[in-house]
Amino acid sequence: MLSEVENLDNSPGVGAEPERRVRDRGATERAILAAAKSLLAQEGFQNFGINAVARRAGCDKQLIYRYYGGLDGLVEAIGADLGTWVRDRIPEDAGGMFMLTYGDLMERLALLLLDALRNDPLMRRILAWEVSENTEQVRRLSEARSKALALWLDRMRGSLAPPKGVDAAAVNAVVIAAIQHLVLSGAAGGQCAGLSLKTSKDWEKAATALKRLVRGVYG
Repeated sequence: MLSEVENLDNSPGVGAEPERRVRDRGATERAILAAAKSLLAQEGFQNFGINAVARRAGCDKQLIYRYYGGLDGLVEAIGADLGTWVRDRIPEDAGGMFMLTYGDLMERLALLLLDALRNDPLMRRILAWEVSENTEQVRRLSEARSKALALWLDRMRGSLAPPKGVDAAAVNAVVIAAIQHLVLSGAAGGQCAGLSLKTSKDWEKAATALKRLVRGVYG
């Protein structure tokens, strides 16, 4: 019978003693998921495999098959975790802002999304994969994130509606694409189309421009 004693250190050194060991399945599953996300963020799908995840999690690789059914199941779990990411990083409250119009709602979403993506290397990886890799794994992660964002918007909008004559789906897609490109360009080179994206003041300038774009369409 396989032992369920695992090391929860996500990046153990060679010959290092485990920092903590548990016999709790839930903790082990969380450790495996955290290790898989960390590995994806740092290495991408090229080096993403059962053995690599097991090494990162400090556990027997058979536990990944037992708990997740293998690599595909682990990717599914990461996709499901993206729904939690949206709830955690883009909270379903007004944050003290009175959202009286659809423009108020989209301004809040744009600013929260900008901040959330800037602070999440795995999500930036997923965004980059979306435009560079056409694989089943990437599609599943992309669809999970898009679905979670759409559900957030549906729950938050209530009776708020965009102005008549405005194709909100198209406008929102362009706004979200702009946010994603800003974040990716900022992470890669510290600038986008001549706009510096290195300091907090630079990002405040970008956020102000986003607000003006949103308000220019939605009022």
